This record gives sequence, structure tokens and C-alpha cells, in this order.
Amino acid sequence: MKQEQIDRINELYRKSKAEGLTEAEKKEQDLLRKQFVADVRGSLTAQLNNIDMVNPDGTVENLGEKYGKAGTKKTS
Repeated sequence: MKQEQIDRINELYRKSKAEGLTEAEKKEQDLLRKQFVADVRGSLTAQLNNIDMVNPDGTVENLGEKYGKAGTKKTS
């Protein structure tokens, strides 16, 4: 998400507390918030899928591969 979009989320939040939002602004705020949450989830999923665990026998196991890389697209 771009910084301008994050700034807009914050701007709409401040305006909602100060004077209220129009219906169009409420829809924009909802859309921006959903996009922000989706971006955070995608980033977290990518980080979790790249965790390697070293087993007691010294082997390295990628937990993302073990548990199916949920939320990522596979390309062939």
C-alpha cells in the first residue's frame, strides 16, 4: 500500500471524529481499510511461508512448504 493511501486512511479517520463523513467518504474509507488489511495479511503470509526450522538431527525444514503455503499462488 502506498504512503498516500495510508495518509488518506488517517485523514478520513480524523475527519470522521471531528465532523463526520459523507456516504462517499465512508465507502472510500471502508475500501482503503480492506485493502490495507489484505496487504498486511499477504505480507504476513509471505513471511511465515519463508520460515525454516532446524530439526534436532540437523536437517532444515521449510515450514511454508510443509504446511502448504496457504494464500500464495503457485506458478508452473
